[in-house]
Amino acid sequence: MKTHSAECDSFEIGKKNSTMEKIKEKLHVPKGNNPRSPDVRRLSAILRDSMYLAWPAASFSEDNSSEAKKRLFRQSATMVGDDEDEDYDTPTTDLTVRRDAFSRRQYGSVETLTLMDDDCKSHSAGRFRIESGDLEGSDEVSSPVASPVHLENPEFQTRWYFKYFLGKLHQNYVGIDTEKDPFILSVVVTDANNHNVPQYRAVLWRKNGAKRVCLPYNPQKPQTVKGILSHFELEKFEKGPKEIFDPDIQKDILVLEEQEGSINFKFGVVYAKENQVSDEEFYSNDDPSQSFNSFSDLLGDRIKLKGWEKFKGGLDVKSNATGTESIYTVYEGHEIMFHVSTLLPHSLENKQQVERKRHIGNDIVNILFYESSSPDPQAFPQFKPCMMRSRFTHIFAVVCYNTCDRSYKLNVFSEESVPLFGPPLPSPPVFHDADEFREFLLVKLINGEKAAVNNPLFAQKRERTLEMLIKNIHQGYMMETNKLYRRAFSDVIQDAHISRKEEARRSEYLRVGQTLKVKTILKGDAPTSLVTTGLLKREPWEPQSFCMDFPHPIICGDSWGDNKLILSTENGTFIVEEGLNHRSIFDKSVPVKQLDVVEAHNLLIFRCDKGKEGKIYVYRLNDFEGEVLDKVTRGKAECRENRIEKTKGCHLYALSRQGASHLRMVVAIQKRLLLFTWKHSVAWSTWCPTVDFEIVDGFNFVRELQAFDSPQLITLIDGVRDDNQICVGYKNQFDLINEKNGDTLQLYQVEANKILRKRKIEVNLVAALDIYEDEESELLLCYNHVSHFQKLSEETSHDFDFNWNSEPSDIVCAFPYVMAFTADSIEIRLIINGNLVHAMSQPGLSLITSKCDIYFCTLAGPGGSPKEKSTEQRYTPPSSPSAKTLRPPQYIYKIPLSCLAGQMTTTDKSPMNPTPPHQSTLLAPVAQNGDRSPSNKRRSPLLRTKCIHPSGEKV
Repeated sequence: MKTHSAECDSFEIGKKNSTMEKIKEKLHVPKGNNPRSPDVRRLSAILRDSMYLAWPAASFSEDNSSEAKKRLFRQSATMVGDDEDEDYDTPTTDLTVRRDAFSRRQYGSVETLTLMDDDCKSHSAGRFRIESGDLEGSDEVSSPVASPVHLENPEFQTRWYFKYFLGKLHQNYVGIDTEKDPFILSVVVTDANNHNVPQYRAVLWRKNGAKRVCLPYNPQKPQTVKGILSHFELEKFEKGPKEIFDPDIQKDILVLEEQEGSINFKFGVVYAKENQVSDEEFYSNDDPSQSFNSFSDLLGDRIKLKGWEKFKGGLDVKSNATGTESIYTVYEGHEIMFHVSTLLPHSLENKQQVERKRHIGNDIVNILFYESSSPDPQAFPQFKPCMMRSRFTHIFAVVCYNTCDRSYKLNVFSEESVPLFGPPLPSPPVFHDADEFREFLLVKLINGEKAAVNNPLFAQKRERTLEMLIKNIHQGYMMETNKLYRRAFSDVIQDAHISRKEEARRSEYLRVGQTLKVKTILKGDAPTSLVTTGLLKREPWEPQSFCMDFPHPIICGDSWGDNKLILSTENGTFIVEEGLNHRSIFDKSVPVKQLDVVEAHNLLIFRCDKGKEGKIYVYRLNDFEGEVLDKVTRGKAECRENRIEKTKGCHLYALSRQGASHLRMVVAIQKRLLLFTWKHSVAWSTWCPTVDFEIVDGFNFVRELQAFDSPQLITLIDGVRDDNQICVGYKNQFDLINEKNGDTLQLYQVEANKILRKRKIEVNLVAALDIYEDEESELLLCYNHVSHFQKLSEETSHDFDFNWNSEPSDIVCAFPYVMAFTADSIEIRLIINGNLVHAMSQPGLSLITSKCDIYFCTLAGPGGSPKEKSTEQRYTPPSSPSAKTLRPPQYIYKIPLSCLAGQMTTTDKSPMNPTPPHQSTLLAPVAQNGDRSPSNKRRSPLLRTKCIHPSGEKV
């Protein structure tokens, strides 16, 4: 037998290159990668481990095993062009390349700042989170445009009452919970922003804030008040909810919604000079430099205060008592007034400059501007928040302008109690493009103030205000008993026969609501405005068309390569390739209910389920390629040889994550869990694709494990040193099972409320996603409307939940985003804090796969939503059961993972390498397949961009 060393020496140069190209293609490694990039390092580790595991242990003698391993590592490093003296991580521990690995280090670290007094004694100056763009322990460099620059919790999507309720027929209820605290519930049946599909939107106001939920609408089974409240986990009442008919309650509820935070903002801007160490020195600067004036003009327009009619930001607009000019702008519907220190009144007698401090010191967010002429890129002013004596300011954005290369450098100091907010600073935090810097800075400031109002200091004040307002509403309207009674929610829809009295009441209700809405818009406080002076940009989640006329409802599917899908339907299983007609590979006698494409091993794995006869089948992918095989459609009889016999009766299976060197599979048969492993590594499958062996013999049965109940979902978790785990979800709990010994740990239990138990509605377990925070394994457990972060080690467990507006059917994690797919919408949040960034409506929505790029199908075709229907057409009785209905076609779209992950093609925009005028680096790339002609670029049919006239008006 040849030794392992001799085998390694026998590799030929040409074979190395061709083999590596095959492995790169199977592992989706982008071409032209830097040898030190994470993708190549991962590839080297996979290759090394696979080569080692592919050879029998007998090949290594006691004398040469160590040397053979070293030669093997050098061989694998040489094949991928990596440095052989690096410390390589295994695929299990190389977490930085995972799409669902995230780090809070990108948002800074909390430090205790100290201050020296006159006696040279140090004193604590508070704890602040410092964002400097420096990632400890990482050599990665990111572009300023690679960070997700989005407004978090945008008001045009979170201020539901103004957007969906006000000016429309809806119902408002007042009640008292078991703790004798009043609450207000508002419900509307609306098809706004939902492609003419009616649904319930409900908002519950309590002293600790507002909660929102979307529920499907069924005219045959209208929701009740208690049914709606059960989705807010409110099941018992001191006094049952009563409806308020008085139209004036709309004004009071609008005031409640406005307590969530101001639509408009005021930020302080301070001109600071080098070697100044106190706010008295900062405020005394009355000779701004040209650089500071240019920076002020970059932020917004210079306006005259006297007679100013728009957002004032607390400044005097009658007598010029707060100066004659100021800086003002509009961004994404938010009016912003900047309190610029050099434009506020200056006093020669007042050393503290009270007039300036009175405004800037009462702003939650301040900008400190420095300028530097040092050629050292690491040079930065030694600012500390304690230099600004203010109990109200929680966030300081320190801007340093370098006159040498005309770049801006940014650091951010946030008080420790302020929750995390984005966008994270790039590394290094240097901006050569002034417009991009303005975009980034404005978003950072707005998100920062929104986050700051949720810290304990402001949250307690807001809770007291909400409690007082809700009590006033309860006391004011509950006394008017003649205007109260209960009513079913279905009556929100206009009935065919209503009394004249009810018609007059509805007309008055609408008139009051519409008047309120117009006044709010004219006042400039409309939360739904999108007028902006920001850059036009394509959002990274914008879908791209893939197949516009697929005729069958899709049950499940998976992606194959860059431009193919394998889709299961009731009429059979098909391969859909972009730009080509779909072709059948299995007829409807093979009812595929679950399938996976494992390209690294050249496998198609699927589960057929008909009654209790579920089985797992496995095929080679090349069984479906070639001119002859393209025309072959297989039936039930042809699949018998590809059946894994031990899996008879299964109802679910799960695979280990893509990218690992070895494949594992767990098959659930009632309470039994069967563990299988694929006998070959990724490298073996690549080097020996034509080796003939029985495909069903490729899976080795390892052991049988036992669960407490029949699993509803299974997730395989890669552990360190092969200490792998299985997360199993059933009924109302998630358990963790060790693959080696079957030890079971109850990970998390969901408490179903009393109403759901009475209605025999079980908890809807959605997903258990294997994610990593700062290289520590963690699970995102999703059920009903809730997503819960759960550490796997009990000693580090913490509770961090956030709620979705609609109950999801699938959850996809693609850092920095986590996406919920519901029956009619896609909701996108930031995984770091759960804040909403976007929600898009898609009728008849279903996720197909998210293995690499995200594919989904919907009934919304090119051109957006279906045509508007009249009110008479919208609520017509259902058609006769005997009437023939044509199924609408399925439209398939994809969202490239490269766009979501921010892997944009950027260039060095220093003065030595300026960006060409026609390029816009804030545009997310439209991912194209390599075989598509560059001239045949297609615009997404669901593209949503805003065109803004230079005057500020939306076009």
